[in-house]
Amino acid sequence: MSTLKQDISIGQNLKKLRKRMQITQEQIVAQMQLYNCKISRSIYSQMESGTYNIRISELLVLKEIFKCEFSDFFKDLPKPEKFTEN
Repeated sequence: MSTLKQDISIGQNLKKLRKRMQITQEQIVAQMQLYNCKISRSIYSQMESGTYNIRISELLVLKEIFKCEFSDFFKDLPKPEKFTEN
């Protein structure tokens, strides 16, 4: 199973999306489990705090639950800098 290696956290955006829906972490986890995503509230909490490497399958499920676009997960993150030779 593939994972995204986080060097920039999307946790704050996950939290904003969840708060927008006015649901708890427990409710998110329960919905994720309906998609056969076996995570705990503790793991989801780590997603929001940026200390858990989110699996791509989990991100796909969260997109369905939040009814959002992938770009919503990455909103307001720093832009990558291009390498330039001097």
